[in-house]
Amino acid sequence: MKLTIYYTLLLTTTSLASNCGQRSNQTGFVKSDTTQLLSRQIIVSDGCDGCDLMYQGLPSLNKLSWITTIAGSKELGEKMVISGTVNSANGIPAPNIILYVYQTDAKGYYSPSDNQIINTRHGHLRGWMITDKKGQYTFTTVRPGAYPGRDIPAHIHPIIKESGKIEYYIDDYLFDDDLRLTAAKKNKLENRGGSGIIHLTKNKAGDWIGFRDITLGSNIPNYK
Repeated sequence: MKLTIYYTLLLTTTSLASNCGQRSNQTGFVKSDTTQLLSRQIIVSDGCDGCDLMYQGLPSLNKLSWITTIAGSKELGEKMVISGTVNSANGIPAPNIILYVYQTDAKGYYSPSDNQIINTRHGHLRGWMITDKKGQYTFTTVRPGAYPGRDIPAHIHPIIKESGKIEYYIDDYLFDDDLRLTAAKKNKLENRGGSGIIHLTKNKAGDWIGFRDITLGSNIPNYK
């Protein structure tokens, strides 16, 4: 039997932003909404190992944007830009949704950087966005490497935080040209937030470009 526990935790955010290159706020986010957005009604039933680490180094919300740069110009690897729209269950674009992502480096490790402010097991390739009025988000990074010696497809981990709800994970960003992403592995995906499998193309500069839309609450147990 699964236990369900409810309580409210008001989080305080720090002004520390790790080396994720946040831009100035472009969302129209109102500072007075901070308490409501970071209010967490914890439901212990589905489980989300490590989701709470999204708050390590979380910048002040007025410093977040719908656009962020996770990997700097000196980061080894192939540049990649991922964009999309976060929608409510009825298909309406959802503003002021926090999307946190973290990933391995090009060699497949959650490596720290030399100047990383926050020491976390999520490594240094991590960052936050808050969707704009059209529900849009974009992040620039490098294409992640797969775990060395394992057959797990390369991926990027995403976590969603909605106002008044516990943060929850959705399906990883996966890449349809990854040979490790077999039909058997595709069949095991939960499609949390919708499909996470994206098709990458290259632009004229040779950068990888991909798109993924997210549906809030889709296939999330106990979502209300």
